[in-house]
Amino acid sequence: MKGIIFTGRPIADAQTFALLPAYLQDFLRAQNGVVAYFGGLHIRGCCPTPAWHSLGAAWNGEFAFWKLYESVQPTDIPFAQDCVGNQFLLRGDAVLFLDTETGEIADLEVDFKHFLFGVEKFPLDALGMEPLRRFQQLGGKLEPGQLLSIYPPVCIQSTTEARQLKPLPVLERLTYLGDLYAQIKGLADGQRVHFSPKASR
Repeated sequence: MKGIIFTGRPIADAQTFALLPAYLQDFLRAQNGVVAYFGGLHIRGCCPTPAWHSLGAAWNGEFAFWKLYESVQPTDIPFAQDCVGNQFLLRGDAVLFLDTETGEIADLEVDFKHFLFGVEKFPLDALGMEPLRRFQQLGGKLEPGQLLSIYPPVCIQSTTEARQLKPLPVLERLTYLGDLYAQIKGLADGQRVHFSPKASR
């Protein structure tokens, strides 16, 4: 992988590690999670700290994705995320994509090995890195433990040029996305919504 800005410390969460499929265990033995492509991809590790890097917390913690999103099952493994906080899940051997604004899930029709292969070959498309590239062109930089905030949200009709980009701590960004999903999940397509200034986070 290119553009590595963080590599996890050695495995320190044996309980979570034991629940993982063999191919993910093999990957994490070599490197216990990583932030690559200058923040474009974050693969979580088996560790209690830092909290933003913890696979165990994302999978079974207080704010686990299956507790927040109706489309996510308790057995889905949230092994990675993109630069804005959308999630990549393992359901069996299939890699799924969770849109964390809308809660919609898409089957990427690849397994873990081919997911990594696609990311290596076509990172911009495979990881939806256009917002990060635009942020970088404006002089921005994501640090380990940060995700890119997009306002207005992508699911709200707006021009690309009008969207504001800024870095936020991972957990703050994911909390915002979960709150957004909870508020809009019952709305019909095309329905008008109003955002307060607080919602711009």
